[in-house]
This record gives sequence, C-alpha cells and structure tokens, in this order.
Amino acid sequence: MTKPIQIAIDGPAAAGKSTIAKIVAEKLGYVYIDTGAMYRAITLKALTKEINMASNEEAGQLLSETEIDLQPSGDGQLVFLDEKNVTDAIRSQHVTKAVSEMAAHELVRLRMVELQQQLAEGRGVVMDGRDIGTHVLPDAALKVFMSASVEERARRRFEENKKRDILTPLEELQAEIAKRDKMDSEREVAPLRQADDAVYLDTTDLTIAQAAQEIQKLAEERLGVK
Repeated sequence: MTKPIQIAIDGPAAAGKSTIAKIVAEKLGYVYIDTGAMYRAITLKALTKEINMASNEEAGQLLSETEIDLQPSGDGQLVFLDEKNVTDAIRSQHVTKAVSEMAAHELVRLRMVELQQQLAEGRGVVMDGRDIGTHVLPDAALKVFMSASVEERARRRFEENKKRDILTPLEELQAEIAKRDKMDSEREVAPLRQADDAVYLDTTDLTIAQAAQEIQKLAEERLGVK
C-alpha cells in the first residue's frame, strides 16, 4: 500500500484552489483542508465582535479564545466557529473584503499554522492556501502553485457570487482581486509566493476537471500514488 503523502496547493484569490483541492482529495481518498475557510472564520468573528482589525494583539487574542473546526459532509466541507455552522456566512462580501487584513497579522498566522499542521499530521492530506508549501507544510511531497489571469479569476468569482445571489460588478471584483494579490504578496509575515520546489500550474484556460486531473497526474507519476 502506498504511504499517504501531503499535497500543498498555493495560489492567489479565486484561482480555483479550493474546488480543485477538494476533487483531488476525493480522488486520492485524502483529507481536504481549506485553510482559507479558517482565516475567513476568524475574520467573521472579528467583524461580529467589532475588534480593531488593525491590531495584531487584539486579533491574536481573539483567535486564542476561538474554536475553529472543519468537518466533512455529503455537501462538502462544513466550517464551525465556536460550534456554530458558519459555512455560508464566511463567504459574504463583508468577510471577503476584510480577510486579507486579518490574515496578515503575525499572531494570527503563527497560531493558524499550528492548527493546520495538527490537522495534517500523520495522514494523507490536500491542503490549499497561500503559504502552505512555504510555511505550513514545507516538507510536503507535492507542491503546486496555481494561478490564472486577474480577468479570469474575477469572472469565476462573479459566477460563484451569482449562484449565491450576490451581484457584484465584474470590474469591482477585478479591482478587489488585484488589491488582494498585492496585500497577500507584500505582507511581512508568510507572504504569498511560489515555493522553490513547487510546480506552477496556470489554470486560465483549464476547466476545473482538467486542472484537478493535472494535479492527480503529478501525484501518480512523481509519487507513485494509485
């Protein structure tokens, strides 16, 4: 039997990481860990509690008093914040606009990395985020850095939002994604960047199924996963 491995998928906002990571995990029989959902959950709580979002200390203290849990279900991964299901609530535009600021705090990232490493320990996982291959799972057997053009990522986010009855102009989404790219790549703590040993995958012209197949193929060819 093939020994389970850790697969790290990184990339900017709306690159399709979560959707593709879920498919790959299912195909391989691995656990899927959506780190972005974890940052969204603490951001939701910070907005609800109306803490100072610019304060590293307040953000870190809030996370230390918070329980975040990811649970699989027939409808996909469920996200629980202090035992409350917030799976849909964390996808609001309010949270989306604030999550980069919350995720930039050193105390938040240090604690999140600990939680994410605990979730991944000793089992086959597919984990996606922005610093998985560089900080969370630096020894992952397979690292993939996914991206796509800003225009294509905005179009995908527009379609996702429309399904949830969120009607944000395409031009506004493009501006938001470009701004988030800048914030994520320029933050001082664990910035978004491609790990030196990661495979680059441009998904601009790929369907979700094609991108997932590419990653599964990498796992099978390079790592012997069946």
